[in-house]
Amino acid sequence: MQSMARWCFRRRRRVVTAWVLALAVVALVSQSIGPKYNDSLALPNTDSQAAVNLLKKNFNSASGESDQVVVQATGGMTVHDSQVQKPVTTALNKVAKLPGISSVASPYSKSGSGQISANKKTAYASVEWSKSDQNISKSQAQRVVEVAQSADGSHVHISLGGQAIEKTENAASSSSVAIAAVAALIVLLIVFGGALAAAVMPLLTAGLALFMAICGVGLISHVMEVPDSATSVAILIGLGVGVDYGLFVISRYRSGLKSGLANDDAIAQALNTSGRTVLFAGATVCIALLGQLALGVEFLDGLSVASAVAVALTMAASLTFLPAMMGFIGKRALSRHERKALSRSASATDVSRMWLRWARVIENHKVLLAPMALAIVVIIALPIFSLRLDSPDAGTDPASSTTRQAFDALANGFGPGFNGPLQLAGHISDSADSNAFNQLLNAAKSVPGVKSVSVAQTSSNGKAVLASIVPTTRPQAQQTTDLVNRLRDHTIPLTAQGTSLQVHVGGQTATNIDFAHTLTNKLPIFIALVVIVAFILLVAVFRSLLIPLTASIMNLLSIGATLGAVNAVFNLGWGHTALGVPGTGPVNPFLPVLMFSVLFGLSMDYEVYLVSRMQEEEFRPRTRGKAAREQQVELNHEAIVTGQAKSGRIIAAAATVMILVFASFLLGDNLIIKTFGFGLAFAVLIDAFVIRSVLVPSIMHLTGPKNWAMPRWLDRIIPNLSIESN
Repeated sequence: MQSMARWCFRRRRRVVTAWVLALAVVALVSQSIGPKYNDSLALPNTDSQAAVNLLKKNFNSASGESDQVVVQATGGMTVHDSQVQKPVTTALNKVAKLPGISSVASPYSKSGSGQISANKKTAYASVEWSKSDQNISKSQAQRVVEVAQSADGSHVHISLGGQAIEKTENAASSSSVAIAAVAALIVLLIVFGGALAAAVMPLLTAGLALFMAICGVGLISHVMEVPDSATSVAILIGLGVGVDYGLFVISRYRSGLKSGLANDDAIAQALNTSGRTVLFAGATVCIALLGQLALGVEFLDGLSVASAVAVALTMAASLTFLPAMMGFIGKRALSRHERKALSRSASATDVSRMWLRWARVIENHKVLLAPMALAIVVIIALPIFSLRLDSPDAGTDPASSTTRQAFDALANGFGPGFNGPLQLAGHISDSADSNAFNQLLNAAKSVPGVKSVSVAQTSSNGKAVLASIVPTTRPQAQQTTDLVNRLRDHTIPLTAQGTSLQVHVGGQTATNIDFAHTLTNKLPIFIALVVIVAFILLVAVFRSLLIPLTASIMNLLSIGATLGAVNAVFNLGWGHTALGVPGTGPVNPFLPVLMFSVLFGLSMDYEVYLVSRMQEEEFRPRTRGKAAREQQVELNHEAIVTGQAKSGRIIAAAATVMILVFASFLLGDNLIIKTFGFGLAFAVLIDAFVIRSVLVPSIMHLTGPKNWAMPRWLDRIIPNLSIESN
């Protein structure tokens, strides 16, 4: 690491030029090709995917996306009044002529009476696309919204719903990124004593890497399925870890300057110590993210690869671009006051007086503070036992969004289950199968939770039948999940018994239920895989068994508290209004997986930075002999205190920056990004200020020198991956 640091420092113009040229090339190629995002959710070996495959094979109309234009009569009017019907009909005719639209089923057509509510105040038109949702661009969907809403007036309100329309609502807020950057800059200025050059560098480094990552993700979308939300998630993760990594490196560089080192020696020491921490932490995050590939869910594959690319690039920029920039900045990484003090004295210490006092408090009250901190984490984690995973419906969109307005209007006019109809897709071979399917529809009418059942439609080739069921409850309600399970486990098997009829329950609601079920089943395997890999890496780093074991348990407690808090706010509704959450409901199934991946890496970041400073103090050259052995316990406590005092301030600063960065994404409208931002902000808060600042050092004081115990046979076979090297 020292050689790389000196090379980048001395050849800083080449390094910076190489990064800028690489960014320009990637941006140019990305701009010329454009992204090809795909939000489709394919779930092999699930009942809902079998329904999709059957319908695509036998029903041509099932291959296209279907959205709704919702009409609400206002001012005492009904949908049949001319002041409403005339502008709506005109707008629907225009929508039907738009590119990509195959048909529009108007409520005013001969067969459209079922599309008008009983009180004549609400109606809807079905807009059929000629292609599937993933092939519909945001601009095409936006054009449909604009044309349909041309009918808006004093007597009618138009709103739109559907998968394609959601694309117009779910763009990440650029203001969140700007607010995050400003907040991070303020904290960095405080941490670096007002040194503007040092404070700007982590943001500049993260910005360079993230811009390249966004362009790169767009290119990756051409070779694998990447959802549109991947860029927002990559920005959120990359900005947080990028600033974090820059803070660690620059803090150690500044410490080197304060101790009297030359500029190149200071950056060499910074990369040989904090740089190794960044390398380990970044690699751990990437491993955890790419571990999602083992889940076998293509939707998550794109998210994990996009996020891993963002983290890898920020890590690479922090280890190459940042040292090169330090060559241009030199001692301006220190404030004027610090530079003047440096000219008078060439000695400094990393020990913070405040954190030294706090470390002494931990040492003196370890027996009391350890169980108190543990109790806090456990109590916060308790809501996890009521955690329910499901994809949120449009009822959790902002009240001002057209999708939320359409959702509410349809629920009020036709019932809450109308927004999440289920599809019964059957494969038939003979008349007996057809009769059994009709019997199934009759039986379904009496199943608890069913509001209505449509008549059966037979495909043109006579091999498949299709019917829809409207539940009595909204799509993400637990009762709807219970209904799907009841149909699959009882109603369908009973009616199909004795025939060759095969029936699958499909539709977006059923797909979401299967998605949650799939991830719930695979999540323990994924967690075990990541924990085992991280444990082995920590054993190799610290030459200890107890420290990696403690770290693994602490990380599991941290993610437990995080998911407990997320469930409390976004599902149970505790304080959701104050946080600007538009509606409550189940937690999106992929968020716990993604949160665990990121949080595990961030936790390793703080763990390594904290414990490596303790390790550095523990194994300083000391006097050998009997006297030293008698003082072993005392010296161990002193090493823990000094290590925490040296690392505490930087960990607290890094955590504060990350909390502000992640929390800023609560200001956007995208519920997934809101949930993710809150979850990571809360996770960092608990991990840095409760677990790493209280619980871990308390436990290390209680276990004493045993922290560093390792069997000789294991020490011989495990490679040595030193972090803090001098």
